[in-house]
Amino acid sequence: MPLLNRLLSLAVLGISAAPSVLSFQSGFSYGSEKVRGVNLGGWLVLEPWITPSIFENTGNDDIVDEWTFGKYQDYDTAKAVLQDHWNSWITEDDFKAIAAAGLNHVRLPIGYWAFAVGSGEPYISGQLDYLKSAITWASNHDLKLVIDLHGAPGSQNGFDNSGQRMSYPTWQSNQTNIDRTNAVIKTIISMVDSEYEKVPIIAPLNEPAGYIGDDMLTVVKQYWKDSYGNIRYPYNSSTESNTVELIHDAFQSLSYWDGFMVNGYDGVAMDTHIYQVFSDTQVAYNYSQHIKEACSHGSSLADFDLWIIVGEWSTASTDCAKWLNGRGRGARYDGSLSGSTAVGSCTGKTGNATSFSSDYKSFMRQYWEAQVISYEKGSGWIQWTWKAENADDWSYQAGLKYGWIPQDPTDLKYPKICN
Repeated sequence: MPLLNRLLSLAVLGISAAPSVLSFQSGFSYGSEKVRGVNLGGWLVLEPWITPSIFENTGNDDIVDEWTFGKYQDYDTAKAVLQDHWNSWITEDDFKAIAAAGLNHVRLPIGYWAFAVGSGEPYISGQLDYLKSAITWASNHDLKLVIDLHGAPGSQNGFDNSGQRMSYPTWQSNQTNIDRTNAVIKTIISMVDSEYEKVPIIAPLNEPAGYIGDDMLTVVKQYWKDSYGNIRYPYNSSTESNTVELIHDAFQSLSYWDGFMVNGYDGVAMDTHIYQVFSDTQVAYNYSQHIKEACSHGSSLADFDLWIIVGEWSTASTDCAKWLNGRGRGARYDGSLSGSTAVGSCTGKTGNATSFSSDYKSFMRQYWEAQVISYEKGSGWIQWTWKAENADDWSYQAGLKYGWIPQDPTDLKYPKICN
């Protein structure tokens, strides 16, 4: 549909779209074949809630992200822990299991510090060998790999999953930060431009904090256009690559992006992340309200004018997972997060799935299917995340094991749940 829209709009303008559009051959049939995938969260970018043991074992409550993990520990100690984690958290067996579950994409978050650590920055590098392994493993099992730049210099959102938790992001306020980020994207495309059938998409920045206003949005919109040049035209010539640029909605409504990078562009897709646990209103929903909201997204996804992938979403219906809101912080659901009002107890809502009631697991199956049906009105979906130490409500792997995710993602028990 996006391709058709683009051809029609260019034809109206009297512009020939054929040479540019038809020369582009992505490594996956986006728009006609559905993206069905999973994120490898917490592997090459640490997240306290995904692997709390790594943070607890430091014995230091001030270590809340990957920046402080390097800053407040001896280098050799921190590097040894990271090396062990990189070697064990995700292996080729995981890619094999992901493929066996009928999925076709894997999204891999990675931080800028894997490519270049600046002077005075405490980050520890060494992730690139694992990125290269991931490309090989994905190819071995007929999976498409999305390389997602999850953290940029200065942090684009202040979240711990950007590498550096802070109250206000600073990436957008310093041109050097932006220049460094562009350099990382150029490095990534130089690694994979000839391997577009293995790595068909690069996401040049995860979740920039557009909600802070035009200071961020103005920079982000220019950055998406600069990244288009870096990803789609990496050869310092008019020759195009076959790699898709996956831009993010920056927490804005899809209508905000209507017409953005449509005419005169090709090989651009939109990434939107849909969660129902990060506001007081949504975390208080009952089961039917969660399902109703999931179903409500289908029409806007179907009508969007670029390929659109829901690149993060979850079967979690609460924010009960330990440290989901940050190390040392509680949850909205049980009122343990500062300023929140309790909805109920977190017991039986997260942790090990053996504590989940049959009713709760039945709801998660319905919720999973409602989201899949809705998100496939667009170009497809990539669920967050494959595994977590102690948050099975977030784990695709656990969902397969305990039955709220089918072994075949097209095998629906509730195909009319959104009707």
